Amino acid sequence: MQGCITSAMFDWSDLRYFLAVARHGSTLAASRALGVNQSTVHRRIAELERRIGGPLMLRYPAGYRLTEFGEALLPAAEAIETSVMALERRIVAYRSDLAGTIRLTVPEPLVSRIVGSTLLDMFHARYPALRIEFVMSDRYLDLSKGEADIALRSGEPADETLIGRKIADSIWAVYGSRSYVQQHGAPQRIEDVGRHAIVGFDGILINHRAAKWLAAIAPGANIAARNNSVLGVLHAVKSGIGIAPLPTTIADMDDDLVRILPPVPELTRGWYLLTHPELRQTPRIRAFFDFVVEKLDMVRPILMA
Repeated sequence: MQGCITSAMFDWSDLRYFLAVARHGSTLAASRALGVNQSTVHRRIAELERRIGGPLMLRYPAGYRLTEFGEALLPAAEAIETSVMALERRIVAYRSDLAGTIRLTVPEPLVSRIVGSTLLDMFHARYPALRIEFVMSDRYLDLSKGEADIALRSGEPADETLIGRKIADSIWAVYGSRSYVQQHGAPQRIEDVGRHAIVGFDGILINHRAAKWLAAIAPGANIAARNNSVLGVLHAVKSGIGIAPLPTTIADMDDDLVRILPPVPELTRGWYLLTHPELRQTPRIRAFFDFVVEKLDMVRPILMA
């Protein structure tokens, strides 16, 4: 390796740019992930390399690849990132009181149900200085990186670092539109699903349990349409193009849809309220958790109706 580490060392924040390029494979993708200009990424990487005295990555036609030096430093840079995030969470934890914003990530179809209930009004009446902000995404947001404070999710938690509790069950059944049933009839048994046109799952949902279940029980079925969101599948079913499994939470409330088969046990999962351990005991997070548990009789119908 040529050069040497300068006496001024380097700016710790430049490691963010190094990690982003290492993870995304290009400066363009890294700039999008960080919300900055591509030129900023180039400049900060170049400054980091100048200060530590060696190249961290090389550009190839297919993207960027770490040098041997970059590969050697990557674990340490990731450890620094983890430590900085932990420090930031502790600062937030010690500064928090019963005021401020609680960033809640939930599946998009549930937002209207939660807002349409009196649940949030009751919470704000008890804690007038606290505000709930919904953070919606097609992917699971990373609570350990501060993308949200609390998550309401169906399915067993995949992130073992999160803590929380099960508060309800997520139930799925097979649905069709009224027009589809009038024109094509409805399957009488699970085995009959494959004889009907199906709305399939695509994109980030291709490995969803509902997609795998459909592939198992109707491997040769006619796929009339595919969609990469649960709401998209619901709208496709409403159009009359085919049938599909959907969560009863949102499908039963739609007058255009008919539940044509009973709930599928293989698709049942729990609803979990989750947060990061270092946030759990902050006053604002604890207040929301305790409130939801206290109001479970109200919360469960929102998730299961």
